Formats: sequence, C-alpha cells, structure tokens
Amino acid sequence: MNPVSSPSAGETWVRRFHHAEDGPRLVCFPHAGGSAAFYRPMSAALSPDIGVFAVQYPGRQDRLHEPCIDSIPGLADAAFEALAPLTDEPVALFGHSMGATLAFELAVRMEKRLGRSPSALFLSGRRAPTHFRAESVHTRDDAGIVAELAALSGTAPALLQNREILDMVLPMLRSDYRAIETYRGGADDVVSCPVTVLTGESDDRVSVQEAADWAAHTRGAFTLQTFPGGHFFLDGHREAVTDLIRAGLAVPRR
Repeated sequence: MNPVSSPSAGETWVRRFHHAEDGPRLVCFPHAGGSAAFYRPMSAALSPDIGVFAVQYPGRQDRLHEPCIDSIPGLADAAFEALAPLTDEPVALFGHSMGATLAFELAVRMEKRLGRSPSALFLSGRRAPTHFRAESVHTRDDAGIVAELAALSGTAPALLQNREILDMVLPMLRSDYRAIETYRGGADDVVSCPVTVLTGESDDRVSVQEAADWAAHTRGAFTLQTFPGGHFFLDGHREAVTDLIRAGLAVPRR
C-alpha cells in the first residue's frame, strides 16, 4: 500500500498511510534506526478519526541518499521547519525512544518560536531529559551495534543476519545513536501542554522513576502509564496505546 500523499511543504519529512476525516492531527516520531513505517499500524487503528502524520528522518528508506543528521538539535530544527505547515491547526505529538526526545524538543520550539503549544504530547520509552546515562553504542563496531538491536528485540532477527541490508542501514543507525547518546536536555525546558508518558515495566533503558520525572517538564496535566514489557512494549499493547491516545485527544472509539 502506498502512503497517502502528504502536504506539499512536508512531502520529504511526512508520510501518511490512511485517510482521515477532519479530526485531530497526530505527528509521530520514530525511535533510533526507525522509519515512518513503524507507525503504519497506529495510523490504521486511529483512522479515520485522527490524522496520523509519521515522520521520516533523512538517511533511510526513500531518503537513503540524503545525509543523516547526527544531533538532536539538528534533527529538531530541521523537523520544525519541515513540519511548520502542520502546526497552523492544533496538533498533538507522539514519539517513541529517540522519537520521544524529538517530540519534546519540537514542542519546546513551537512554544519558543511560534508562541503556541501542541494540543498534547505523548512520550514513550524515554527517560526525562534530566536523566543522563553514559551510553556509547555509536562508538562500537558494526557487530556491537547489531548486538544492541538484538538486545532491544525491536528488529526482526532475519534482518540482523542480512549483510546487504545491514550495509545500508548501519550508517543511519550509528548516526541516530550518536544523536541520542550525545544529547543533553535542558533541565529548565518546560512545555505548557498535557504530557502523557508511556513506559515498559521491564525496560532496562528507562526506569519507571526516570519516566515519571517528565512531570517536571510540563506546566499542564501529567499522566504516567506503565505497560508490561521491555523497550518495545508498544508492539504488544497497540490497542491500549491507541485507546490512551484517543482519550488524550478526546476522540471516542467508534
């Protein structure tokens, strides 16, 4: 199935997989090494009530020949410029792992540069900016990066054994890991919108306390929702997650 055409100003950065009626907009940011296609199931589950706009970072899939951006500020600035046309109406943001950090940074930019906040912010599988861990996956050799992907259980094992595919994606993976592992969040960065944080109870990359500390980064309502599972708990709780999004955007299930 080919993606539905995106708004012209965001064609490079945004993919849409399903038509939606005139409901809320939800912009989704993938994890490190991820692509817009990660959100195809979420788009299907929320369609046609919520318009899902999945972000495609440079350096992967149909943007394979574009240079990667290896810093969170650089990615956030580029995404802010590309997604500006979508913020002319109320828009909510969702991000998983690295994507949660990018969604937060975009929300900060919206407030500082546009004077308005997202309607809601959903942050999944990522610790609050004040919690830094010394991680160095981006400095490992290729085998070390593949081992990290295997440990996270978010990539099909067959893909990790395909040398041709690995040769294409390893530069992008290294760039993404460099971006998130060198990121230093601002303790004083705060948004005004409601923030919902989702985390896996057995995610060794994010403790429940590290997830709960996102509360210090919003002036609005804060909700923490835990799920059984590890870093990619989303895969096992799609219906519960989409129900949480519908509730946060006040869109009932049909």
